[in-house]
Amino acid sequence: MIITKKIVDALTYEIIGAAIEVHKILGAGLLESVYEKCLIQELSLRDLKIKSQLYVPINYKGLKVEADLKLDLLVEDLIAVELKAVEKFAGLHFAQTLSYMQLLQKPKGVLLNFCCTNIVKEGQKTFVNEYYSLLPNG
Repeated sequence: MIITKKIVDALTYEIIGAAIEVHKILGAGLLESVYEKCLIQELSLRDLKIKSQLYVPINYKGLKVEADLKLDLLVEDLIAVELKAVEKFAGLHFAQTLSYMQLLQKPKGVLLNFCCTNIVKEGQKTFVNEYYSLLPNG
């Protein structure tokens, strides 16, 4: 199957929908690890493949550099998902998500914050990079 922007965008929609469902049931104020486990369950119910707590390798001049970077979720081997349960996003959270996308060469990233009133309005941010721009539209 050829991966397209349309496929990646539809998958993003599913991920955010799953996060909304988890937030609707659990509400705000729990630990990030609780949301992670429940989001994994919700994504699995939607028949999506998930890898969790994935070590992110750094390739520097052909050498693997250890940095103990761990991505919360990788969905369908396409979208990096970073989870937070914080008062509000910080620049570091954006940099973290963008770094994981770049190092893993993934076209899209979703940053989710479950410590909010509304996931859509204030609890999610999506990112794309050059890998996304190289994908065909269809």
